[in-house]
Amino acid sequence: MPMNLPPALSPETWPFALELLTPPVYLVGGAVRDALLGRRSPYFDLDFVMLARALKTARKIADRTKAGFVLLDAERQIARVVFAGGTVDLAQAQGGTLEADLLRRDFRINAIACNPFTGEIIDPLDGQTDLRLGLLRMISRSNLEDDPLRLLRAYRQAAQLGFSIEPETQSAIRELAPLLSRVAVERVRTELGYLLSNHNGIPWICRGCEDGLFSIWFESAIDRFDILTKIDLCADKLAAIYPELGKEFGRSIRDTIKTPLLALGKLAILANSDPTIAETELLRLKYSNTEIKSAIELLKYLPKLQATPISEMSLREQYFLFRDLGIVFPVLAVLAVAAGVAVDEISVLINRYLDRDDIIAHPTQLVNGNDLMEHLNLPRSPRIGQFLLEIQLARVEGKIATREDALKLAAELVDKSV
Repeated sequence: MPMNLPPALSPETWPFALELLTPPVYLVGGAVRDALLGRRSPYFDLDFVMLARALKTARKIADRTKAGFVLLDAERQIARVVFAGGTVDLAQAQGGTLEADLLRRDFRINAIACNPFTGEIIDPLDGQTDLRLGLLRMISRSNLEDDPLRLLRAYRQAAQLGFSIEPETQSAIRELAPLLSRVAVERVRTELGYLLSNHNGIPWICRGCEDGLFSIWFESAIDRFDILTKIDLCADKLAAIYPELGKEFGRSIRDTIKTPLLALGKLAILANSDPTIAETELLRLKYSNTEIKSAIELLKYLPKLQATPISEMSLREQYFLFRDLGIVFPVLAVLAVAAGVAVDEISVLINRYLDRDDIIAHPTQLVNGNDLMEHLNLPRSPRIGQFLLEIQLARVEGKIATREDALKLAAELVDKSV
C-alpha cells in the first residue's frame, strides 16, 4: 500500500485485485471524501474514473470475481460491478481528463481524487480545506443547474456529514429551487428518504422547506414544523422508557419497502394534514400504496388522540385504532407525544401494543368464515365479514369469550338480519 494513501482507500480492502485496473485510473467522490474524514461505512461504494476502457475494465472485474455487472450508461460509458458487500462504479472521464471530470461535479468536497497506484491525492479545487471547515461549497452554479437534484443532495450531505452550506451556495440553491420540478420524482424520493431516515435530517428538511425545495410537493409542510422537529427527540424518549417499542421504529412495513417506520411518520407530518390532499401529494412522489395507506392512517388518528383523552376511548375505538394501524402504531405513539399528548396518557395504548396477548391490540379469531358457513348453513357473502366483525367486537368488550359463545352470537345475528 502506498505510504500516503488513507487506510480506508487501501486496495487491500477492495473486493478485487488492483492489478485488474489499468492506469491511468482514479478513485473519486464519496469514498475519497469519507476516507479523508475518517468516516467508515459497513458497505463499500467505490467510484473510479478512467481515461479509457471503463466498460471493458468493469466487465473484466465482474468476470474475474464472479460479481454482477450492470451497464448504467452506455453513452457516457458508466458500468457497475455488484458485490455482496457493496458496489464498484467505473466511468469514462467526462471532458477527457481527470481535472475536467472533477470540474463537472457538484461540491468541492466531492471533487477530490486519489491515484490508487501511487497514493497521490489530487485536489485541484482545494476540497480538503472545505472538509476541514465542514463546508459544502458548490463548484459552480451551472453545475447545479445541469442536475437540479444536486440542490437536494446539498441538504442530504450536510445532514450526513454534520456540515453547513456555504452562503453563496445556499443563495444559489434558493434561486434554483424551482428547477427541481424537472427532476424525476423517483430521484427526489430517494434523496428525501435519506433525509427522513437520518437523525440529523429534519432540521435540513425544515431548511429545505423554507428555501423552497419541497414546496413543489408539500405546500403546507412549514405549518407542521412544531411537530416535525420534535419527532426524533420523542422517539428517543419513548425508546428509553419502552425499549421494545424503540426497536420497532427502524422496521419497514414490508421487506420490499426500505422506508423505516419512523421515517414514514415524518413523511406523514411533512404531508398535508388533510388526508385527501396528503394522499395526492404522496401519489405525486410515487410512494407505494402501502406507504401511502399507512401515512394516511397516521394522519387520521393523530387528531383523534389530540382531541379526546385516551382514557375516554372506548374498547371498540381502541380496537379499530390498532386494526387500522397495525405495525405502524409505534409511530403514532411518537407523533402523539410530539404533538403534545402526555406519555402517561399514551402509555395505555403502548402497553396494549407490547402485550402480544392483548386481544384488543392483537386480536385472534374465535371462529372464521368457514365455521359460520358450516355451522349456520350460510352462503358465502359480504354478511360473513360483518358477522365476524361483530363477534370480534363482542369479544373485545368482554361479552363473549369462547368459540361456543361466538357461534351462538352469530346465530342471533343471522336471526336479526332475516
